[in-house]
Amino acid sequence: MNIYLDLFLTFARIGVCTFGGGIAMLPILQREIVDKKGWATAGELTDYYAISQCTPGIIAVNLATFIGHKLKGALGGILATIGVVFPSVVIITVIAAFLQSFAKIKLVQHALTGVNACVLALIVTSVTKLGKSTLKDAWCWLIFAVVLVCSFVFGVSPVILVVAAGAVGWLIRCVTARCKKEGEEK
Repeated sequence: MNIYLDLFLTFARIGVCTFGGGIAMLPILQREIVDKKGWATAGELTDYYAISQCTPGIIAVNLATFIGHKLKGALGGILATIGVVFPSVVIITVIAAFLQSFAKIKLVQHALTGVNACVLALIVTSVTKLGKSTLKDAWCWLIFAVVLVCSFVFGVSPVILVVAAGAVGWLIRCVTARCKKEGEEK
């Protein structure tokens, strides 16, 4: 299949399943982008997700743009972005046309409650998978714990946390690499 069409259709399938926002789509991204297509590694997906969360805009759109651009430049980024947005535009248009009629129906309210529970389960699954592939040593666990506390207890902005964690991670890697190099020279 043409890679451009494949980018559009793959991200359109992902876009259909983005209930709950960017983090809820991580298991789908893992399966489609990493496992099935091999367009990115689990580590790259984690990096793209972190960058997507820090940049202005919708996480899913930013992530699709990054992956599409990685594969096929600007046109790939544009088609992946259109693909991930297209289903939402169609669904929102249909819902908006009929919202007043359906919003008060108990069946619809109960269905949305079920969808919310499903999204929470998908988020927990994603966090668990990301944790297994990302938290590889004591330093990573320490950064994770500090960021978790700063986020939940102190309400620190995610942008500040990602930038600070990236800087601390870089500094730790530089210092440990330097210490290792000095140890080998002795």
